[in-house]
Amino acid sequence: MMPKLFDIKFPSESKSLPEGFWSAVDVWIKKPHVVNKRLCGVTETESRDVDREELRLILDDPEHFQAVLFSLTSEVSPAQTHVQDKPWSSSVRTFIPKVNCYGTNLQKEIILKDYARQQVTFIPFEEDEKGKVCLKNGNIYQIQLCNQDCEEWALELHVLTSDAWFSDGVAYAKLPWLSSDLLPKLVRWATESKSSEFRSTLSLLPVEKYSVMYQRLKEKYKAMVKVWPEVTDPEKFVYEDVAIATYLLVLWAEERSEKNLTARQSFVDLGCGNGLLVHILINEGHPGKGIDVRRRKIWDMYGSQTLLEEKAITPSESFLFPGTDWLIGNHSDELTPWIPVIAARSSYSCRYFVLPCCFFDFYGKYQRRQCKKSQYKEYVDFIAEVSQVCGFNTEEDCLRIPSTKRVCLVGKSRNYELSDEAESEQRRANLIQSRQICPRVTGERSDVGKEGGGCHGNAEGDGTWGAGFQPREKIPMVRNCAALSRDFVDSVVLRVANALLGMTVDDGEGPCSDWNKGGSLSVGEIAGRLEQETLQLLKRECGGLQTLLKNNHQVFRVEGGRVFIKDWRDEKSARVNTKRKPVAPGALKTRLCWFHLHHPQGCPLQAGNCAFAHGPDDLRPSTRPPKKLKNTVL
Repeated sequence: MMPKLFDIKFPSESKSLPEGFWSAVDVWIKKPHVVNKRLCGVTETESRDVDREELRLILDDPEHFQAVLFSLTSEVSPAQTHVQDKPWSSSVRTFIPKVNCYGTNLQKEIILKDYARQQVTFIPFEEDEKGKVCLKNGNIYQIQLCNQDCEEWALELHVLTSDAWFSDGVAYAKLPWLSSDLLPKLVRWATESKSSEFRSTLSLLPVEKYSVMYQRLKEKYKAMVKVWPEVTDPEKFVYEDVAIATYLLVLWAEERSEKNLTARQSFVDLGCGNGLLVHILINEGHPGKGIDVRRRKIWDMYGSQTLLEEKAITPSESFLFPGTDWLIGNHSDELTPWIPVIAARSSYSCRYFVLPCCFFDFYGKYQRRQCKKSQYKEYVDFIAEVSQVCGFNTEEDCLRIPSTKRVCLVGKSRNYELSDEAESEQRRANLIQSRQICPRVTGERSDVGKEGGGCHGNAEGDGTWGAGFQPREKIPMVRNCAALSRDFVDSVVLRVANALLGMTVDDGEGPCSDWNKGGSLSVGEIAGRLEQETLQLLKRECGGLQTLLKNNHQVFRVEGGRVFIKDWRDEKSARVNTKRKPVAPGALKTRLCWFHLHHPQGCPLQAGNCAFAHGPDDLRPSTRPPKKLKNTVL
């Protein structure tokens, strides 16, 4: 056996073992990039069972063969004496680095799984462009699951020759990293043993082509981060759109190869937002345009070759695109369920790509129907069912973007013949009509597209489609309680604070604390103390009562659904880990201290230590002009 270098114990009562061990190993084999961030992914050959002779041929080196074979078969326990004809399952994986530092050489590993001994061995080698192989004997390692004293499980890392280990900083990190990062991840994956609701990342594309394309586009468009004029995070939006553009460009290149096409696909991005995705796709040679209800400041930076239209999109005959190859819906909100419909009605050859985000149905917010799924999974399934009813063979994939909503749906082909278009169109019409009223939450599968499902009103009686659809407003309404009058907000804050301060309980050892912190109430209990008229006014704001309380963080601390009076002497309330320092001389104090004005005992801090003004004379307003309210969002 190889010398043991590191080990780590599993938590007690790990019921998922030993099966969970192999699930964790498969994650490390197929998705090493989730731990090693310098990798984009791997490609893997199909696994097959091998015997000693086949292993010798794979290694193609008598000396290395003997060393590896000894490490695989020595020190076998009595319970493992049975040797199968083909004891190992073998596969080969090829690393795909984010940045290629290997030239034309390929970094590969032979992976040998031994289910009887509960161990997996990794044998690295390098292959040049002529197919010549060089085994990296110093980097051969093994991961083994051990059951110590038939009670405790442990994970061990063995290295054939640790002194000869070579770290290249990409495919192979330093040995301590295997202990500090890899082994704990394997233990967590093995004990969780939970499968994702969605497909693996980039399952529809060749990962190596995606990696090369992404690095090229990232380098080409990274300057956009420095000149980003919008109020949103430039790094998130720029690199997310670069990744989405990469996905589409590789997807379309594969399509051209499959169909022997020469012309680059055309596209229309519906709800294009900042327009960066449109800009990149056009720059990379694809004819197309973007449409959005609201112009963005960044549009002026792209130049005349990037076609962007400011227009409200209403699903109708006016918004069909018969000459377009692909329709794109990138976080398209209320347009998301309509995009498969628009694509299907535009032409038989029109395809679509949609990245669902906010949960919209055809005529408003999507209402949950299935309690057994996450809301996100249920909504993605709903859009997939809409796509299927519209006549598409629908594929699902997971993008590699900095977002929690990264599952996309792709409709590349139809599930019916062109001669059956009339029947398919009738199914689409029934679907749209049936969504006028959505069913309540159930545990059953949805009835999207079934005849008789929902309520068949007269929405399409006049021959139009999309009647009742509400496009987003050109200027979004501010809904964060900022639109409420100051007097109204102050009155609610004072009422809630007085209710909390009136709850102080004597602990039986004399008077209450020197400064009254009050008690705590749940948000629901506070709502019960307010009039319906007040609650209805708050409900029209995004988040309602809870948003108002959180916005007034000078007064309240909202935690775990409960509301407390904030004590600025307390580190948890002040969100600092060190002793509170005095406010620097000359520091701006643009707001009056609520506690100085309203608390029966005043502010618990001295004026010099409080970030808020103790009276008008303590105010130090900013000399800078006030910022304008920004309505432009992405």
